[in-house]
Amino acid sequence: MVLREDGTALIEKLDGKCFDFEDGWRLSGTGTWQLTDDDGQVVRLALTTRTRVVRRLPAPVASPSTPEPPSTYSWFFYADRDQHDGLVLFFMYGDPDIGNTYVLTRETGA
Repeated sequence: MVLREDGTALIEKLDGKCFDFEDGWRLSGTGTWQLTDDDGQVVRLALTTRTRVVRRLPAPVASPSTPEPPSTYSWFFYADRDQHDGLVLFFMYGDPDIGNTYVLTRETGA
């Protein structure tokens, strides 16, 4: 994921949040982002143009009722600090009551 200063974003193979994670798709495309102060600092990311869908490996067993991956999607990344005071972005996946976190890592040299 690349967040640009002008509020646009490039999204590459990003999993779904909460129960959508269980469907196993990863979305790529372009969109927009903004930093808000809702419930602490949150990065709102919106995929507005999907360019690709891939399946996470190992792919979950799809049932006949599994919906098609969405053509647009929104994520809410919570902001936190790590042990070195670096910025950490994450969202919840799976059952929200369990509290699994999907933490984004920065590429080396980025």
